[in-house]
Amino acid sequence: MPPRQALVELMDEGWQPPPVDDIESTGLNQGFLSDTALKIMYFRGVITGYEIAEQMRLPFQTVMQPIMEFLKREQFCEVKGSGGLGVGAYQYVITSKGAARAREQLERTTYIGPAPVPWDDYVAAIKAQGSRRLRVNQQMMRQALAHLVLDERVFHKIGPAVNSGRSIFLYGPPGNGKTTIAESVGRMVLGNDMYIPYAVEVDGLIIKVYDEINHEVVEESKPSKMTTGSLGSNRIDARWIRIRRPVIMVGGELMLDGLDLIYDTNNKFYEAPYQMKANGGMFLIDDFGRQQVRPRDLLNRWIVPMEKNVDFLALHTGRKIEVPFNVLLVFSTNLPPGDLVDEAFLRRIRHKIEITSPSFESYREIFKRICEWRKIPFDDQAVRYLLQEYYVKKNRKLRANHPRDLVDQIMDIGSYMGTEPTLTKELLDRAAEAYFVDL
Repeated sequence: MPPRQALVELMDEGWQPPPVDDIESTGLNQGFLSDTALKIMYFRGVITGYEIAEQMRLPFQTVMQPIMEFLKREQFCEVKGSGGLGVGAYQYVITSKGAARAREQLERTTYIGPAPVPWDDYVAAIKAQGSRRLRVNQQMMRQALAHLVLDERVFHKIGPAVNSGRSIFLYGPPGNGKTTIAESVGRMVLGNDMYIPYAVEVDGLIIKVYDEINHEVVEESKPSKMTTGSLGSNRIDARWIRIRRPVIMVGGELMLDGLDLIYDTNNKFYEAPYQMKANGGMFLIDDFGRQQVRPRDLLNRWIVPMEKNVDFLALHTGRKIEVPFNVLLVFSTNLPPGDLVDEAFLRRIRHKIEITSPSFESYREIFKRICEWRKIPFDDQAVRYLLQEYYVKKNRKLRANHPRDLVDQIMDIGSYMGTEPTLTKELLDRAAEAYFVDL
């Protein structure tokens, strides 16, 4: 089924799901909607038409009322009373014939959440919204990264990389802010909100897209009875939820099967993989090279998506579906790039940025900011003492995370001793001795 024409229209405030006017405009057939309503009644017992519409995120008058009339006419359910005014307040209960049908459908899938949207509609929506990702300039980047102390050469590489919307390889020693930079860019620079469906339908199979953990809901998009139950079709399709553009981060726990559709054999529906949940936003692979899967195997998985902007996912039926890959893909590693990637792969990554260790001046500036945030008086002479004794004399590398960790150590010591934390030589010595390990 081709996506509805209205689906790809961009309004002044950005793309929005078109309203649902009738059963046909849901993109789903009457049988699918009827079976979903039956499964809801099977588990809920007595339930009103409005409540069924609410759970399926569909308007009652234009969609669910005809469905409920069909189920009643076919003796799959019956009316037991009324919980208020209007047809939608009728209380329905499933019949033995309806229960048998529901059990039959539960063998196919137990999914009974918001009604899915057709696959083609999802693809069209991701393509429409992906082109509206915010473009950044120097002023915006200064604001987004104002809390970080960065070398100017590094700073001026980040903005163009973000605007490319493609792939970024962040590398350098540990503790210098690679992950923080990526998260800051994702949270503050990716820009306007977007809509994703709760779930999608392809070949009668359900793929759950919305993830309560990884997706941040925009408050006004939270569904209510006023948007899905009592009103008709004058609102946007409530099967879509408005979220902040996603920033999904995975680390050493990432396995190759986490990048494929995950089929729940008990509930008989799919969970979308990480990169599909990240569509329209950022997918950050942190600590790259420390996954249990070989780096080369993981890199090979990304060659086609990075070159073609599409990914291919396999259903358990054997069919492969083409998925938009509209993701700012970021690799972050503190391992030597030569140990992880070859020239052929680096060629496919648009931007390579080395996050270097701070200079002595930058280190003192970081220390000063940390003291301000922790409300500890800053003493430049004490920091110079720290640098001389524990870095210069010991030939230790500077790291951007050291000031924060050392100040936290001083606060822990002060709390234990019952004194105010200050940057004295004694406390700095105790903090450094407890923190640093000679490798």
